[in-house]
Amino acid sequence: MSLDEPVGIVLVSHSAAVATAVAELARGLAGGGDAVPVAAAGGTEGGGVGTSAELIAAAAAAVDRGAGVALLADLGSSVLTVKALIAEGDELPEGARLVDAPFVEGAVAAVVTAATGADLDAVEAAAGEAYGYRKV
Repeated sequence: MSLDEPVGIVLVSHSAAVATAVAELARGLAGGGDAVPVAAAGGTEGGGVGTSAELIAAAAAAVDRGAGVALLADLGSSVLTVKALIAEGDELPEGARLVDAPFVEGAVAAVVTAATGADLDAVEAAAGEAYGYRKV
């Protein structure tokens, strides 16, 4: 894996609108711009609520720069779909990894960390640490 390029981030949601909004939020909080490739893979091909292995695989391919791809999923079947794609082994880029993190906070942490040039392990760790963010 190349460390000269950033880790790619894919946000997998049951809703295209949610995935797109979280991607925009994360990019904005990371300073905007395109320093980190982020793709939303939400909903189904027909625009409905659900998940699509084809949309997820296409999004992962689009953000892959050789440093790995972190996939964050919202719930239920989105997690199962990503796990199935990883198990198949040939649908996602080498180095693609499901990251166990809260969807919104984890996405922000992943994108901000990737923007620093961090590797996939550091991006995954930062996203996972978002489980500990306290609000009260």
